Amino acid sequence: MRKILIIGIGAGHPDYITIQAIEAMKRAQVFFVTDKGAAKADLVRARTEICERHLPANSYRIVTIQDPERDRTTPAYEAAVNDWHEQRRAIYERLIAAELGPDDCGAFLVWGDPSLYDSTLRIVQQMAARATVPFEFEVIPGITAIQALTARHRIPLNDIGESVRITTGRQLAAAPSLDGEDVVVMLDGACAFKTIVDSNVDIYWGAYLGTEDEILLSGELSSTAEKIEQVRAAARERKGWIMDTYLLRRPARKQPQ
Repeated sequence: MRKILIIGIGAGHPDYITIQAIEAMKRAQVFFVTDKGAAKADLVRARTEICERHLPANSYRIVTIQDPERDRTTPAYEAAVNDWHEQRRAIYERLIAAELGPDDCGAFLVWGDPSLYDSTLRIVQQMAARATVPFEFEVIPGITAIQALTARHRIPLNDIGESVRITTGRQLAAAPSLDGEDVVVMLDGACAFKTIVDSNVDIYWGAYLGTEDEILLSGELSSTAEKIEQVRAAARERKGWIMDTYLLRRPARKQPQ
């Protein structure tokens, strides 16, 4: 039976890929790589370089997938995302049938970890349930942007005995409060941290984590937010895209002795 591997390759640095991920890559004959246009060619190139670095030449093929456009104008966010995923599912299903023989192994190389704010695993689950093209699948974890962020800022993710909420910029903007928790924010295209009015909050922000273009900023949110917004806008203008993540945290409480 066909086999599909969903492999987390880490958040940018070529050394973030794990030994387990490398061993999994060696099992694949075909790698399906999504092309999101010229502005994000870096992401395709990074996946290609990982294959070239860890696999023998001529031992695999790369099949490029032209990513369908998502409707970003409609206020019906979930409906637009579901429609986008359905288009992706149809493309993936067709390519798996066309590019993999009955006993072949194919792989998707997922930025960060497949379980965190990435659609690949969800779409593959849908395909497996439909069984139009029968296959088995396996998931190999990767280092997330959250892990990279806290490592680069040299901070723990959570205070002792405290929880951390992981959310999106859209959700934070809709309810701009920490509610007593530290908050990690991903997929924020509109600098939702500006909506936080509590002055007693620190921010740890990072963009292009683990890459040569990495940018790190931190400090009190009230005095750092404007600088982050400016730096972010300039970086996006320069590269044509940006991936950033940040942690919002109240200053450390007194820890038990």
